[in-house]
Amino acid sequence: MKKGFDGVVAETVSTSSSVRLSFAAARGPKQVLFGAGQRRAAGWVTAEHGNRALVCADPYLVGGRQLEEIIASLHAEDVRTSLYSDVVPELPVSGVNDAVEAARSFGADVIVAVGGGSSIDLAKLVAVLLRHGSDLTELYGENRVPGPSVPVVALPTTAGTGSEVTPVAVVTDAGRSSKVGVSSRHLIPVAAICDPELSYTCPPAVTASAGADAFSHCVEAYTAVRHAPDPALARDRVFVGRGETTDNLALTGMAHIAAGLQRAHREPTDAAARASVMYGSLMAGLAFGTAGTAAAHALQYPVGALTGTAHGVGVGLLLPYVMAHNLAVRTAEMARIARILAVEEVAPAPAADATEAEFAAAAPSMVAQFLSSVGIPRSLAEIGVEEDRLRWAAAEGPRAARLAENNPIPLTTADAERLLAAAWTGDLSRIQQDPTEVGAR
Repeated sequence: MKKGFDGVVAETVSTSSSVRLSFAAARGPKQVLFGAGQRRAAGWVTAEHGNRALVCADPYLVGGRQLEEIIASLHAEDVRTSLYSDVVPELPVSGVNDAVEAARSFGADVIVAVGGGSSIDLAKLVAVLLRHGSDLTELYGENRVPGPSVPVVALPTTAGTGSEVTPVAVVTDAGRSSKVGVSSRHLIPVAAICDPELSYTCPPAVTASAGADAFSHCVEAYTAVRHAPDPALARDRVFVGRGETTDNLALTGMAHIAAGLQRAHREPTDAAARASVMYGSLMAGLAFGTAGTAAAHALQYPVGALTGTAHGVGVGLLLPYVMAHNLAVRTAEMARIARILAVEEVAPAPAADATEAEFAAAAPSMVAQFLSSVGIPRSLAEIGVEEDRLRWAAAEGPRAARLAENNPIPLTTADAERLLAAAWTGDLSRIQQDPTEVGAR
């Protein structure tokens, strides 16, 4: 490892002849800008794609200096704007339909998203429906968007969802038991502008939830299924599983999130910490936008539906239990995760001379302690899940096939029951895997 910007630990990549490169893939926006003050580039970036922008913004931003700067930069480039700020957290379907009507009435030819994951997901879905006019329910699932959408320029104000660079948007459909996703490479924004200064007003609880989500993205992308490198893989699947490119993005993301999250949570205007976490979130989004996420995200869908808790809280809570479940088939990867956390001194670690197996075994508890240090609960009981609903949640989780199938051990209902039972008690030791009984993919 070596020190990166602002002293952050970054992973080095070996170029020795012993490295075996089997498969690499990467998807993302045409353009990514990162750095303090980059929000002021929104005008010229957007003008390359259209001249009538619907600006989807979180309501708390309205009237604030930063949103005004972004809109001013659009006007300076002769981009006309219409502001849509009726963005509701967890994005209900009705909100999508209202925003589409606003965009059509204005004649928008480009969408600018400023806000958290709900605002960016809203912009992505509006862009698809403007271009293709489908019923949103017909797009649920994977690869159902028929072609390119209206361009989206995304400016995240939280460091967590990665939606500014990913091919996924998630909505809450009142007619269904849990959230549903639309997943297509045509959802990826054309540009992402990641300005850490936009996250300074993010409250500590949101900082923690978003950071836990981003860290989970890194871990699940890094430990995801590895598919055979079929030439049709990237055509047929939105999430193509792990590869060399996404592994390196995920490791870099983990190091930066571990380095900055506790300070960003404690001191919201710490510039270095905010930059570190937002950069880590960006790396996480690029990693999982190609590799995909897995069982922790699949199980969060029903847990979120039961409790109404923030997405990142549920995913961060569940992640250590999923890591323990996957430990037998991702031992080397777990050891590397533990070493990243050890270097950043964010959780108690084994002795420096401990074996790789000892570091690997410690990884789930180290992640649990790291996330707990910023307020992520350790058990499902703490967030209000009733024990008699665990079986229902266990049946629902694996139905998110694009996530459940991306786990290195196929997630069965029986596995889900065991994971959720352990997570309900908060006892990681209840998750054990016999390596002779499972197979890595």
